[in-house]
Amino acid sequence: MMIEPSIDTLVSKTGGNRYVLCTIISKRAKEIESVKRLELADQDRKAISLACEEIASGKVKPSAF
Repeated sequence: MMIEPSIDTLVSKTGGNRYVLCTIISKRAKEIESVKRLELADQDRKAISLACEEIASGKVKPSAF
């Protein structure tokens, strides 16, 4: 179960639109997975968690997709 970043923080980054949030997370996670597949296996971290952290920190913006 993911605790940080909270869903409220992530939804606020997309103007309250959960559909946009889901789309952004899935697209970014696919990008991360294709580029960093071996690195993720060593770290025991999931691409979706990294995507959520990037969105919460502002590294990935909704307008990017």
